Amino acid sequence: MSEAIQFDLFGEQQHPQAGFTPPASDPERIPQDASQPISPGTYRDLAHLTDHCHQCQRCGLATTRTHVVVSRGNPQAPLMVVGEGPGQQEDETGRPFVGKAGQLLDKILASVGFDSERDVYICNVVKCRPPGNRNPEPDEVAACKGYLLEQIRLINPKVILMTGAVALQSLLGEKNGITKVRGTWYEWQGHLCMPILHPAYLLRNQSREPGSPKWLTWQDMKTVRARIDDLLQVS
Repeated sequence: MSEAIQFDLFGEQQHPQAGFTPPASDPERIPQDASQPISPGTYRDLAHLTDHCHQCQRCGLATTRTHVVVSRGNPQAPLMVVGEGPGQQEDETGRPFVGKAGQLLDKILASVGFDSERDVYICNVVKCRPPGNRNPEPDEVAACKGYLLEQIRLINPKVILMTGAVALQSLLGEKNGITKVRGTWYEWQGHLCMPILHPAYLLRNQSREPGSPKWLTWQDMKTVRARIDDLLQVS
């Protein structure tokens, strides 16, 4: 990585709140009542959002979780990684992507010069583990989506990396399969987004031959690295 590329590692994320509109809901009821919308501007900062996540009872996943899993990494990072939901180890630790798939994700990020705690902010579509590591149900995604959208607003990343089909479909509504659209740039609400294969899928496909899932992910990550470097140079 070029020494000219410097990331701000310290301090809380501060974004101007010009044009702030009070949310059309009762903020005190949001964690307990999924009928209360999480409107843009609901949260003044990530600490406020995290507090609501830890109280949350908006869907049935709250009854089976051990810990709410909100995020890890740097809130001022240029890259945001969105996964689908916590697994067993994430549920036990309260941190996203810390199991085998998460360890591979860290290696993938490091392969193009990203430190997962310094240069990246990592979160999931849903903040509580679906039982048996199943995919989250549509009502669970809907109940939790407002938290994710507020994380994106507060972090304001330059690039959003969506790992796997659930993250892609939940965020962008893309119906095409992940293997067809991985590596494709999308522009969504002023953000550049790219879907990549989920690290758990790569664990089941170990080949690194040209055209293999791991090889394709390597190509995708080099593209992401180059785009972020370009964006940082002009910002």
